[in-house]
Amino acid sequence: MKRRWQAKFMMKSARPSEISGSVSAPPSKSMMQRAVAASLLSEDLTQILNPSFCDDCLAALDIARCLGAVVLNEQNRLMIRGGIKPQSQQLNCRESGLCLRMFSPLAALAQEELVLTGSGTLCRRPVVMVEAPLKNLGVSCWSENGFPPLRVKGPLKGGEAIVDGSLSSQFLTGLLLALPVIEADSVIHVKNLKSKPYIDLTLKMLEDFKIHISHDDYKTFLIKGRQTYRIGAYKIEGDWSSASFLFVAGALGGKVTVKGLNPESVQADRRILEALESCGASARIGDAEIHVEKKNLRAFSFDATDCPDLFPPLAVLASACDGRSRLKGVGRLLFKESNRAEVLHKEFSELGARICLNGDWLEIEGSKLSGGIVNSHGDHRIAMAAAVAGVISSGDVTVKNPECVSKSYPGFFEDFKKIGGRISE
Repeated sequence: MKRRWQAKFMMKSARPSEISGSVSAPPSKSMMQRAVAASLLSEDLTQILNPSFCDDCLAALDIARCLGAVVLNEQNRLMIRGGIKPQSQQLNCRESGLCLRMFSPLAALAQEELVLTGSGTLCRRPVVMVEAPLKNLGVSCWSENGFPPLRVKGPLKGGEAIVDGSLSSQFLTGLLLALPVIEADSVIHVKNLKSKPYIDLTLKMLEDFKIHISHDDYKTFLIKGRQTYRIGAYKIEGDWSSASFLFVAGALGGKVTVKGLNPESVQADRRILEALESCGASARIGDAEIHVEKKNLRAFSFDATDCPDLFPPLAVLASACDGRSRLKGVGRLLFKESNRAEVLHKEFSELGARICLNGDWLEIEGSKLSGGIVNSHGDHRIAMAAAVAGVISSGDVTVKNPECVSKSYPGFFEDFKKIGGRISE
């Protein structure tokens, strides 16, 4: 009996659906985590408006508390009083890659030895890009052969360092956050930077918090020390990454309106609008809301190297397009919550998708999806993509471990139902 109960609540099935409705985008996970880190470094009380409480953001809040922040939850806002005064040696990043890499320089502001740990797939995500730069900046730093746990012992002293941005820009974000508050000035040289829009997101937030950093085409960052974080109140934008799944559902099954998005956002996944336009879907920008409607869909080519989180929804979109679509940037998918390229290939082939890996490209031939069972592999974006695939499948798409969507979008299935998605348990 116990096994039946567990199985029932570890699967959801998405049925063919007619999509129509309006929903608000959840708060941006990326912005929220950065805002928590910036608030930790502020000498003033910071209000975070429209906060996210997804799993990754809860991890960021717990780490901020462990590092010395006081956090109060008041209705739809958080009050955070910063200050690096470690309360615990262990900083549990759960399964958040951004927390692991971004908070390592912030933890290095303390003189105590602190340990950044994690769980699940985070234990297999590399931190090799962290060690050498931190050591060059005066920090003692050790990992387990390039993987968590990561031990750091400051204080961070500043100076000059080289950062490899080929695997992730998240560690660079942490340095850009931490270095302005130390005494010395710093110069950071960056090689092979990927995901530049995420650095734009960091720089925009730093500017909002009155922190000034200059750079030379993202290759050299000049960071003055002795700066002070201050803002008063900061509002978290709607999340384009989460909204991309709703947009694809609308493009496949009818129409959808997503509210609460900033059309001028620097979030990387705002580029979903380019992909929708390329394949022939209708995408109209209104006042803080986006309208997407189904049209005749044609094959498209899209470079997702700087926005790799778009691969899962775009793979579903491409399966409904007439012809062969191509998505570039497969190399960015190796160290996500799953080996996302392989999982997309394996699991969506089981649904009838004609999908193949070709070097740095994912190629999808338009085809009729038949339905089936998708193992999410604990990857929130695979689970959401599978549910959206159910919109156009001839049979149900059953998602294993659907609760993993709480990592970024806890309310996904409820919102999916609001716009007409048919979900059963």
